[in-house]
Amino acid sequence: MTRPSPSSSRPRLADLGVASGAFARGPENAITDVPGVRVGHATLHGDGLHTGVTAVVPDALTGTRRSLPANLAVGNGYGKLVGATQLRELGALETPILLTSTLSVFRVADALLGHLLATPAHAGTTTLNPVVGETNDGFLSDIRRRAVGEEQVKEALETAAPGRVAEGAVGAGAGTVALGYKGGIGTASRLVEVAGETRIVGVLVQTNFSGTLRIAGVPLPAEELLAGTAAQPVGNSCMIVVATDAPVDGRQLGRVANRAVFAMRGVGADYAQGSGDYAIAFSVHDRAAAGTAADEELSPLFAATMDAVEEALVNSVLAAETTVGPEGRTAHAVPIDQVRARLARAGVI
Repeated sequence: MTRPSPSSSRPRLADLGVASGAFARGPENAITDVPGVRVGHATLHGDGLHTGVTAVVPDALTGTRRSLPANLAVGNGYGKLVGATQLRELGALETPILLTSTLSVFRVADALLGHLLATPAHAGTTTLNPVVGETNDGFLSDIRRRAVGEEQVKEALETAAPGRVAEGAVGAGAGTVALGYKGGIGTASRLVEVAGETRIVGVLVQTNFSGTLRIAGVPLPAEELLAGTAAQPVGNSCMIVVATDAPVDGRQLGRVANRAVFAMRGVGADYAQGSGDYAIAFSVHDRAAAGTAADEELSPLFAATMDAVEEALVNSVLAAETTVGPEGRTAHAVPIDQVRARLARAGVI
């Protein structure tokens, strides 16, 4: 198996010259711009496999702070999201969030639980709610092998780091397809004023859904940009993770998560019947020290979240490279030269 380098010659949306909108991008334009949030991947490429696991690790979860305010939005519930009911019922996140392949999700949840129970912080723990989401990478990977397990979970958690985040065909995005192209992992962030303070909202996505790609309102249909290639695969799900340091509670984070799902339409999602579309939002802010923002102060946070989600979704496609799966099944990368040309003709860049 080979594990790709975080470096890529393919551009992100910002590299193409597309403006950030009403809110500035964060320093890394990634979910890791949120203080104490780290990301790690473990990737399996080869031997009929293009799969893996991606971990979003909030350092604010400690032996003394056992949960963070969080919530969940379900755009379409055709999915296997472990830990969903308690996340929504209690408005609390107790573990890192892991993303993986559909049939590996239960092995990954068990491995995450085992890893945490072995740590000193959970020496006496008798109940814990692991949160693991998935999309189906069966077009490009031998999904029935359920190849992602304890070794890969350990790698993703132990290598989780701040700073730049690898995107595209890496980790949980190794075998996904989106909007007629190769999909994968994408990330973005925005600076936003909430309750008179500058805050960060960061997003990480795992894209595997159908529709017609749009960037800044410009249609980029795969049947045109990839004319002459075989018919493109149809993805069927999307996982979105939103992190912020804004002083918001679990109820309010449910509203943030709703906006994250809404943002999929901006890039051309068709919300198909078989798509499992989920957004999980959490905050690392210590509300006990400063209270909670009023609902009337949340509109900028909602708007910044949608902007960041749209950019993360686009970045996942721009970064992904052409990938060939079993029996020659191929998901093609979006052709960057044609993207540039169409955006330029539309006056976007």
